[in-house]
Amino acid sequence: MRTGAAAGHAGYFHEAIFFDSEEHLLAVVLPFLLDGVANGEPTLVGFGERNTDLVRRALPAGSPVTFLPGGDVYARPTGAIRSYRQLLSAYVAEGAQQIRIVGELSPASFGSTWDWWARYESAINHAYDDFPLWSMCAYDTRIAPAGVLHDVARTHPREARPDGSHVPTGVYTEPRRYLSEPRPMLLDPVQHDPPVVELTDPTPAEARAAVYAADKGQLPVDDVEDLVVAVSETVTNALRHGRPQVRMTLWSAEDRIVVSVRDAGPGPDDPFAGLLPATTGTAGGLGLWISYQSCNHVALQRDPDGFTLRLTAGNPHFPV
Repeated sequence: MRTGAAAGHAGYFHEAIFFDSEEHLLAVVLPFLLDGVANGEPTLVGFGERNTDLVRRALPAGSPVTFLPGGDVYARPTGAIRSYRQLLSAYVAEGAQQIRIVGELSPASFGSTWDWWARYESAINHAYDDFPLWSMCAYDTRIAPAGVLHDVARTHPREARPDGSHVPTGVYTEPRRYLSEPRPMLLDPVQHDPPVVELTDPTPAEARAAVYAADKGQLPVDDVEDLVVAVSETVTNALRHGRPQVRMTLWSAEDRIVVSVRDAGPGPDDPFAGLLPATTGTAGGLGLWISYQSCNHVALQRDPDGFTLRLTAGNPHFPV
């Protein structure tokens, strides 16, 4: 039987915490965790080091709360979804009727890579809905930009507050709609420089060769190999499922290689493509799924003239 605010709810009960002080955060998190422990529910924390220490100090000694390695869990959206689904499946197999998790993203994700974490926050409303999960995602309003906080409100059905209330965010948007909305792509600064490579309708072999040629030893070998695979899959999808012309453009910097692949088509028809395993028959889904696991950042853009996918190997962070 489910307990607390999620009592009687079927599937994923997804909430946000918009906190502006340590006291605010603890006022929401401690009752959530202690009630979970009291009810014999798996109760987990996926915070960064600072807030992990804060919660550890505040909990009674010996509390059976599990602390996850937050930095490892949230390395990439697809990895986070895969890890959490495995974890949730294991708890359900052991008989858990509700699982409680409170977590947070690294502040580094609020910058140039926020687009794919916003997609993650939306997609998990669907990805975790087959589990009796109640989770709270904590966002520090002192450091998270206004645009990030707006996306958080749109991707979380409810907000958990210090007074114990759980209120609708008021702007929650169903995942299929949210993920299908056209959004401008934030340009990487390297894209203001002349590209190293420009190819029209390249074969996958030509695309792979171009990435290898652009590598000047600035990235780990594994990162380059992963980018080669992702670019090859992306070009293959564009040629097979997109519309002519397919244009591949590559930029190289000291700390990263950036590749853009564009075609005149509408892009994948599955709004969850990239974040969840491709479903049978989904055009372009497998390649995007591979790319999300292979690259340090994947950005996408749909506009009236076509679909663009940008793949980054190396450091994807830049000032915004």
